[in-house]
Amino acid sequence: MEKMIKEGKIFCKIYSDKKISRELPVFYNPAMKTNRDVTVELLRVQKRNNLQIADVLAASGIRSIRMIKELPAKKIKTVLINDCSENAVKLIKENLKINKLNLGKNNKITISCNDANKALLDGNGFDYIDIDPFGSPNPFIDSAVKRLARDGILAVTATDTSALAGTFENACRRKYWAKPMRNELMHEIGIRILIRKVQLIASQYEKALTPLLSYSTQHYMRVFFVCEKGKEKADAINNLHKYVLYCTNCMQIQTDNLNKIECCNKQMQYAGPCWVGELNQKKMVQHILDNVMRNKMYKEEKELQKLLQAIKEESCVSTVGFYDIHMLVKRNNLKNIPKFDFIIKACKQRGFDAVRTHFDEYAIKSNISAKMLISILKELN
Repeated sequence: MEKMIKEGKIFCKIYSDKKISRELPVFYNPAMKTNRDVTVELLRVQKRNNLQIADVLAASGIRSIRMIKELPAKKIKTVLINDCSENAVKLIKENLKINKLNLGKNNKITISCNDANKALLDGNGFDYIDIDPFGSPNPFIDSAVKRLARDGILAVTATDTSALAGTFENACRRKYWAKPMRNELMHEIGIRILIRKVQLIASQYEKALTPLLSYSTQHYMRVFFVCEKGKEKADAINNLHKYVLYCTNCMQIQTDNLNKIECCNKQMQYAGPCWVGELNQKKMVQHILDNVMRNKMYKEEKELQKLLQAIKEESCVSTVGFYDIHMLVKRNNLKNIPKFDFIIKACKQRGFDAVRTHFDEYAIKSNISAKMLISILKELN
């Protein structure tokens, strides 16, 4: 069924059904609006102009059209809007007309109906590449990395979270060359495994991809990388690929080059190897959040505001993993779950960083030890 929707500043014709699936004539997922909002705002805060953009899995074209209509004209030099489906390309052209973007007069826009990899490899290079597939991004990473320019940005979405988050461990090992972790840390570990996989592909071409912004929400994981070139820089990235270890007894978390470490007289559970560096660039996230809060278009977008606020706070704490407070209370037979504000305040009074995390609404991210955090919870009971 066709219908017209409004998203951001554009109108878009889409195919909709009660169930979102790849069986739609042209795929469209309304739940990915936040994903598209973040994309537009991340590009807005970049200092560079005249970007050459590639959206090679464009479907209805809604992401590309939003970029063209909502970003300042000087930001964009060219946009490649591609999909392998003839139905999708037909719909993209209709949506361009609906938004008064005449292909004949607008030479910055190129439409193609190609396999995504061919569309990328036929290009000379891009400053921004968006890989947003239904499922794993794996089939497209190599081509995207090859055509990513120096200082370019690569955006990667993964919706195969059942593999990355540990439901299907063997699938994760096959697709992402790492062991996942099936516990409260699974989504953070999953996104770190995804980051490492992309970085390993890039390092073959002496490209170093550093995360600018990373998050896991609803049914997907999303990472924006910035590209630098050089053997040394690629090696430095790879040196931050380690194992994450977790004690199932005291819930202590640590990273190491080895996956066999003991804690509480038993071997710790492990995941990885995965990226153990920063997930977000603090100043950039703050800039994006400020823009969103000032923009009337996002006034009612509480999900977007909440997500960015949480990521901004998390970017102030340089740790891997977090502590699920409800689980700590239960495992230590405590009667009450203290208010999070009190827990965070107590951690800070002892000289530690502590914030809430978007990965788990019942958790805090902190550089405090599990043992000391348990002591605080006992004091607050």
